[in-house]
Amino acid sequence: MILVATLATAAGTIVPASAQPSTAKPTVVVMDDERIKLAGIELRQAGPASIAKRLTVPGTIVPDAGRVAHVSIKVSGTVADLRKNIGDDVQKDEVLGVLESREVADAKSEYLSAKLSNELQQDLTARDKSLWEGRAVPEQQYIKSRNAAAQTEMRFGIARQKLMALGVSDAEISGLPQAPDGTLRSQNVRAPLSGRIVERKVELGTAVGRDSLETELFVIVDLSRVWVDLAVSATDLPLVREGQNVAVVVRGIPETGLGKITFVSPLLDKDTRTARVVVSLDNAGGRWRPGSFVTAKIAVESHDAAVTIPFAALQTLDGRKTVFVRTKEGFEARNVVLGGRDGPVVEVVSGLAAGETVAASNTFPLKAEVSKPGDED
Repeated sequence: MILVATLATAAGTIVPASAQPSTAKPTVVVMDDERIKLAGIELRQAGPASIAKRLTVPGTIVPDAGRVAHVSIKVSGTVADLRKNIGDDVQKDEVLGVLESREVADAKSEYLSAKLSNELQQDLTARDKSLWEGRAVPEQQYIKSRNAAAQTEMRFGIARQKLMALGVSDAEISGLPQAPDGTLRSQNVRAPLSGRIVERKVELGTAVGRDSLETELFVIVDLSRVWVDLAVSATDLPLVREGQNVAVVVRGIPETGLGKITFVSPLLDKDTRTARVVVSLDNAGGRWRPGSFVTAKIAVESHDAAVTIPFAALQTLDGRKTVFVRTKEGFEARNVVLGGRDGPVVEVVSGLAAGETVAASNTFPLKAEVSKPGDED
């Protein structure tokens, strides 16, 4: 009896239902908070959650089409400087390279000439207006001067629009009067969006532009958000609609991605009889790589479950599903009846109440203790 009492009070041993010897297997594992921490057992509280029925579809990660930029040029010239290489991160409007172009030099010279002529004519018109108002010159002279001012202003505006059409930014146009003469032939190539350079198609000294020459210099992709391309069969298509939640998993990545369906094609592929479905997926951490094959689980219907626990908390004892419920002494092995499962979460129909705490990980040692043979086994 002394030996039985000693075993009953030791932490980590099995406590029978009564103090008398019994052949029944015990269901409680004595374990204090310190031993739970040392064993690495994670505790989770049972509670309500939404359980979804999901349609499983294979898919592929692709870049978001709205976040891909092909950086092309609109002038003929030569690559004079390359400031970014493949793999570099860039910010919107950051300079990627510099071209030297006679076409750009001519357009800038035309702009500066038009700007100077316009400023001069505007001053002359203002003077003629003042003289006409003082009756010092005839009205016809003022009208003629005013028409000339309108024409020079129009030519100035056209010269500005021409520069903008060639890709010169507003800030660069404003700084042209103060820019050194040697920079008139230079044209900065800027990033149209923030992202990462995935292609660089030219080298220093490459002739680019028209006449069958290369016009695309870089390809930039923003992968902070990606698409999942799915092919859904015609029989499953009635269950799928835009706005549905989708869980995305891929082998080698423990995390599950959560996205939404943004597009369901109204057309079926004539060969495969499937429709294209696009899921938008957040990729701020960069773990979803375009080209990866994934499994998408589309939530086609859902219900609210009063009691749910992590699926990892379940063990099987004597052919029945069991969880280990935290008690004052340690853990009690309790049989439960399950409902639906949604990924890492499972519904408990009976055997467990909301608010009770269960062991959610590293439960094999607990199962081993409870599974030890009884005295007559």
